[in-house]
Amino acid sequence: MRSATPLLILLASLFLGACKQETAVERANREGVLLFGNGSEVRTIDPQLSTELNASRIQDALFDGLVIPDPVTMKPAALGAAKSWEISEDGLTYTFHLRPDAKWSNGDPVTAEHFVYSYQRILSKALASRYSYMLYPMKNAEEFHKEKISDFSQVGVKALDKFTLQIELNDPTPYLLDLMTHHAWYPVYPPAVEEHGGMTAQVNHWTRAENIIGNGAFKMKEWKLNTYLDVERRDDYWDKENVKLNSVRFVPIDNIESEQRAYRRGAIHTTDIIPPHRVGWVKKNLPDEVRIYEYLGSYFYRVNIAPPKDGESKRRAEAREALRKKKVRKALSLAIDRDGICDFLKGGQKPAVAFVPPGTGGYHSPSILRTDLEEAKKLLAEAGYPNGKGFPEFEIIYNTNESHRQIAEIIQAQWKNVLGVKVILKNQEWKVYNNTIHAGDYELARAAWIGDYNDANNFLDMWLTGGGNNETGYASEEYDELIRKAAMSGNDQEKRFEYFRQAETMLMDDLPIIPIYYYVSQSMIHPSVIGWHDNILDQHRVRFLDVKRP
Repeated sequence: MRSATPLLILLASLFLGACKQETAVERANREGVLLFGNGSEVRTIDPQLSTELNASRIQDALFDGLVIPDPVTMKPAALGAAKSWEISEDGLTYTFHLRPDAKWSNGDPVTAEHFVYSYQRILSKALASRYSYMLYPMKNAEEFHKEKISDFSQVGVKALDKFTLQIELNDPTPYLLDLMTHHAWYPVYPPAVEEHGGMTAQVNHWTRAENIIGNGAFKMKEWKLNTYLDVERRDDYWDKENVKLNSVRFVPIDNIESEQRAYRRGAIHTTDIIPPHRVGWVKKNLPDEVRIYEYLGSYFYRVNIAPPKDGESKRRAEAREALRKKKVRKALSLAIDRDGICDFLKGGQKPAVAFVPPGTGGYHSPSILRTDLEEAKKLLAEAGYPNGKGFPEFEIIYNTNESHRQIAEIIQAQWKNVLGVKVILKNQEWKVYNNTIHAGDYELARAAWIGDYNDANNFLDMWLTGGGNNETGYASEEYDELIRKAAMSGNDQEKRFEYFRQAETMLMDDLPIIPIYYYVSQSMIHPSVIGWHDNILDQHRVRFLDVKRP
């Protein structure tokens, strides 16, 4: 047989090249667009009402707080609405100087009064923000939120002039600037909020694509629910020369297998997570695209220890009463094989020994949680349920996700085999799940807490009585007092950590939550993405990212 001629080879190669279809990622690279895999569809992008990590990624594109973390070090930096600030010698007064050239996306200047309005909004009890407590370091902020005072001028925030904002604190708060990088501190544009519902309206249409006005590096372009949310670079942004991407498409994908397939076929640049059974394969075959590193996050189960509600079913009421017993909760915790769950996940997760992840802001938790099957059986018997006899059937809810389902099935089997208790598993779509938790209509619920800033306070102050993100019914005056004492310790870090250790020991004895493991970040990042720096907070503002142009 004669060999193919050079002409035939050339024609064949041209034909094959013509047949190769350009992927979405390849096209996006040409156009300077980032396709960001962003987990579930968000409930809201209102910075003072949202609680979700995937919403914060969008908010970070649309809004600037006073302070922005450095993209490499994650230390608070003058990269936001404030160009500089001074701190008084006693650590109680912060004076921020705003950028005169910072503008809202409609062209109006960003002023100090806009921050005052925004802080009054989030601290207004009627808004029911779950993050109001983040502003409690400000003088009289807690008192205003709890309606002990009604005059907002008594709260420690004021506009000294158009571009100067002053904040007064109750006590020195060394981590305040880290705290202020959180979206709870972002400004909102008062005229837009007022036009579409008002300061305290929980249902407010100012965040719709056609209405939203932000002060960030990008502005909203289009939001097609459950399909994509597009933002585009602003030409009038104060730091526009350093914003490289033309636009970003945030792609919501609930199912982690679907997300993995989307990545592999070139439909997205980044994934939110890697399915556990895929971790080994991708580490071996795509090592340059896998990102697995330490992450400030805890995976746990909430236990609803509030008294049963009127009108609840007999089964739920009985289950709730049983779970209110501390010995029951301790038995459930002791019967969990956390090492086995981490081995199953294959990503380097570590078994939780308490709630706060290791080394958070220099703090180290006491090692409390363990697996002890005999002690678990003993405690359940002492609670009145020997070998699970008479223990009411109870329910674990989790948001729809393959990994959450698999972990729930492992725990379900462990509790049945060790304790003889029967558990029902129920998955809910993300928005429904969030509403269920907030309403307290659950028995046990899968949960996670990802650090907003690198300090143990971020993990421990959420369990204060009535805390917006508590949602377990847990209330302890002694615990509250320990957290307050930690806040009043100022720069005495050892004293502060000791109060934290006492509080966390109490929390792990009361067990309104059952920690399971500490997170690691697990994602896949396309080689064309520029500026992605691994960090313990797993924050990657699209303002600092880019893609390689062909």
